[in-house]
Amino acid sequence: MGEDTFRTVAGRGRATFEIRGSEFIGHAAPAADREAAEAFIAEIRERYDDATHNVPAYRVRESSDDGARGSGGGLLREYGDDDGEPSGSAGKPALNVLQQEGVENVVAVVTRYYGGTNLGVGGLARSYSRGVKDAIEDAEIVEERPRERFSVAVEYDDSGTVRGILESAETEFDADYEERVAFEVRVPVEEAEPLRDRIRSATSGRADIDGDE
Repeated sequence: MGEDTFRTVAGRGRATFEIRGSEFIGHAAPAADREAAEAFIAEIRERYDDATHNVPAYRVRESSDDGARGSGGGLLREYGDDDGEPSGSAGKPALNVLQQEGVENVVAVVTRYYGGTNLGVGGLARSYSRGVKDAIEDAEIVEERPRERFSVAVEYDDSGTVRGILESAETEFDADYEERVAFEVRVPVEEAEPLRDRIRSATSGRADIDGDE
């Protein structure tokens, strides 16, 4: 792995297995920040609200002062919760898998439907670990470059120009068309400033870009 990349998952993953009557369903997904991780956890808990437990864990890199994310891009937040299982039997083993795999910006939830047989702390730890490991393998671990986020706001007359620049650069972005057009842009860190320069030049400085005075 290069110094300018970090390990994460390519998309969502899912894995199911049964241990002594209990059904386990592992879920994994990329998460750009803590809010995205918590939204995924809430989604799974709502979808499997009849489950005995939904055990979450995540490792996400918060934005640094310059907006960069990913390896070295800010504070790494780690979280795991037992969700009613015996202390240390679920959330910590789930988080340990993410740590051992060295992945960042990843969230996992392991759903359990109790099958009538107690598994013990050791059995639970192995089961929740397997749920996370199988789910992130299904999601596929990849290397990604740290990314930076910034926003661009323009009048409608310039929106087509800006959108064309973003599309030609194969940049990830969302557009919100209201009184003005706002673009939320996500781009590899080393490409961010050249991209902002292109937008400034193409709009003759009319674009409002995060950080510009």
